[in-house]
Amino acid sequence: MRLTCRLLQQTAKFLDAYSQYHPLPLSIQQFVDFGKGSKSGSQDASFQFLRKELPVRLANIMKEISLLPDNLLHMPSVSLVMNWYEQSFRELIQFESQTKASEKVLNDFTDILVHIRNRHSNVVETMAQGMLELKEAYGIDHNTENRIQYFLDRFYMSRISIRMLINQHTLLFGSQLASHPRHIGCIDPNCNVRHVVEDAYENARFLCEQYYLIAPELKVECLNPSDPSTEDVQCVYVPSHLYHMLFELFKNSMRAVVEHYPMASELPKLNVLICKGEEDITIKLSDDGGGIPRSKLDLLFQYMYSTAPQPSRSDTASAPLAGYGYGLPLSRLYARYFQGDLVLSSVEGHGTDASIYLKVMSDEANELLPVYNRTASRVYATDKPVNDWSSPQPWAHGNTHSTARTYATLASTKR
Repeated sequence: MRLTCRLLQQTAKFLDAYSQYHPLPLSIQQFVDFGKGSKSGSQDASFQFLRKELPVRLANIMKEISLLPDNLLHMPSVSLVMNWYEQSFRELIQFESQTKASEKVLNDFTDILVHIRNRHSNVVETMAQGMLELKEAYGIDHNTENRIQYFLDRFYMSRISIRMLINQHTLLFGSQLASHPRHIGCIDPNCNVRHVVEDAYENARFLCEQYYLIAPELKVECLNPSDPSTEDVQCVYVPSHLYHMLFELFKNSMRAVVEHYPMASELPKLNVLICKGEEDITIKLSDDGGGIPRSKLDLLFQYMYSTAPQPSRSDTASAPLAGYGYGLPLSRLYARYFQGDLVLSSVEGHGTDASIYLKVMSDEANELLPVYNRTASRVYATDKPVNDWSSPQPWAHGNTHSTARTYATLASTKR
């Protein structure tokens, strides 16, 4: 018992200390430059950086977890996620004093990173389950929903960044091989955007045909104004991140098109335009799936909103992601992680355009990381201000009698 208390006190001490530091954002170019020299004895350099940086990133987001409403923290799934983070933090700070690392220490560190990555593989689904548990047990008011939205954006962005660091180290220095010989860790220095688009389309099409027995065809157009001699658009990027975004967008577009034309024997094509400009690479997916009402456009990026059926409860730690409504919010985080973006625009009654923006210059594609500070902590303690713009009132519409009552109420109001 005394040993357990001492460990908890020691962990809390290190947590407070590391949360005082800001995470250090890296650019894709820095990842690539370091990875190119990975065979010249830089494993120790990576170890020395990560043994400090990973605890800093964990501590920053763990401090924010502690600011969540108490009833949410007591949900079984959220408690499980907190335990995973605490365990991973304790494992990492064991290397805190290792200023000079032996080969055994380096190998042990790499093995720990693999264990941490595996332990956190179901964090997204488990945290989503925790939100459902809160909703079922207590309900969620508007202010709580705003805080959850704010937190989850930061929490999942932190998770993306931590997995990026872990994947780079384990792919460069561990036993796991990169998915392609030209890759530097998980980064492709010559990522062919069209190939990733087609790969994501084919896999989404397979799912669509399984469910609906039909799927729209794909038309791709590439523009490269800076080099008209080639239609190929290449960039330095993480193919798995780009695939994740495109696969989610294709699934949504296919579902919209098929359901908008339920009796059609031939569906309108999905059109993808890939264009490489001076600053951004733009990937625009256009569909004729009937569009989205303007009132619902912003809701698509809310974690608590989904147009799919709610997933069934599971006794295991993992749960199905479909139906949680996390596809688009997470895809936008992947886009923003390296200073890009994901934007939707819609023509209600016709179709929707989804645009992914990626930085052309890899030295400008810096990580976007959440930082724990007083400004962040105030968000969890302050209610959202009352709306100071007029909004439609249900009682303000109707016959002249209700309108007259409205004017009478306004006339009698003291100002």
